[in-house]
Amino acid sequence: MRKLVLATSNQGKLKEIEGYLQGLDIELVLKSKDLEVEETGSTFMENAILKASQVALAMGEWAIADDSGLMIDALDGAPGLFSARYAPTPEECIDRVLRELEGKNNRQGQFVCAVAIASGDGKIILQSEGICRGEILTQRKGQGGFGYDPIFYVPKIGQTFAEISSETKDQISHRGLALENLLPQLKELLS
Repeated sequence: MRKLVLATSNQGKLKEIEGYLQGLDIELVLKSKDLEVEETGSTFMENAILKASQVALAMGEWAIADDSGLMIDALDGAPGLFSARYAPTPEECIDRVLRELEGKNNRQGQFVCAVAIASGDGKIILQSEGICRGEILTQRKGQGGFGYDPIFYVPKIGQTFAEISSETKDQISHRGLALENLLPQLKELLS
């Protein structure tokens, strides 16, 4: 069984990614809590590569990392790379986005997720990106999910990320699409 270190200490992300990798001969483990990687990249992919490479080198194991965020057309791509740090708390992040979109007709945006896998020597062996287009609502809707999910509405589903089941979210979300693109290549590497 191949050990794969997840370059985060977020239990929620561990559970989510475990679901995608089910059935593979992989033991997914969280990185050491004291191992922090500064996200200095200028794109989601640069940050994912940076985290995967540095965690793989530090742990001497394969590592998987992702970087993701919300990009809103009318805000010139903001919050973008700063999605998680757009305000002190997730609630305040949503409040800030809603304030900044007041009076704007264009409420189009997208969630973007970049995923990278590095071998134990820090070399990037796989990378993928997923994008899910949607609209930003004027108020929160739904109880599930996390982050900006309650205001991210997906027209083809007719619900926000916070309203849909985790199974549906896995199929259509930016992270789901990025991992889906990566899985066939990962299976091949493991065989």
